[in-house]
Amino acid sequence: MSTAMTASGIDGLKNQLKATWMAGDYDHFSRYMEHGARLFYEQLEIPAGCQLLDVGCGSGQLALCAARDGVNVTGVDVAPNLVQRAQGRAKAEGLNARFMEGDAEALPFEDSSFDVVTSLIGAMFAPRPELVARELLRVCSPGGTIAMGNWTPEGFIGQMFKTFAKFIAPSGMPAPVLWGDETVVRSRLGHGVTDLKMTRRPYSFTYPFPPAEVVEFFRRYYGPTNRAFATLDETSARKLRAELEALWSTHNRGGDEFTVVSAEYLEVIAVRA
Repeated sequence: MSTAMTASGIDGLKNQLKATWMAGDYDHFSRYMEHGARLFYEQLEIPAGCQLLDVGCGSGQLALCAARDGVNVTGVDVAPNLVQRAQGRAKAEGLNARFMEGDAEALPFEDSSFDVVTSLIGAMFAPRPELVARELLRVCSPGGTIAMGNWTPEGFIGQMFKTFAKFIAPSGMPAPVLWGDETVVRSRLGHGVTDLKMTRRPYSFTYPFPPAEVVEFFRRYYGPTNRAFATLDETSARKLRAELEALWSTHNRGGDEFTVVSAEYLEVIAVRA
């Protein structure tokens, strides 16, 4: 992003991002990703009683895993409808978790408030990564853990983003998948941590329907895909759909009636200095 972007330009971009994540039905969409979220969470081995902040929590897929294990959970997300869904899910299960609307670039918490700060495919989409890095470090206690899961440029989701880029004008912000590049992550977080481990891991997308229906599922329920298709004319939308169906079909290991695609993400686990 250009350093010359005005405050009103930033506000406009953030309003667009909020509208994007409120579109579709991310709660329904994310239910198919909960197994992967659980695997990411279990790698962290967080003891009960810890204070955990989940940044970009969505409707609570990771945060609720932690709350069920006795972790004291706070979740923040830019989309108020997702915060409401997460609150409702926590209340229904009687879990010790609170959720609020919040900006990853300006978290509404005191310094060193949390033992663990997580973000699974969340904070990577904020427009100013240098501010995100500062905030993740600021709210984490010294000796605490910062853990992120970020799509890599080379992985399946990185390829899907490249497909969209053929049809959608660039936003002007840094590519979110740069958070999946080890060198970039080290430059953003390295100065504030005493240990930084990065591991590329698979995230399985598994659906009980074929690739063409997966593309429609993303278009209907996943905010960024929903909004992208809404901006295109009929001809461009048809071409984009065809390219996405080809991408999913090429990577599908599930046969004709099912879709199983492995997407790569970068697991980042850091110890706050």
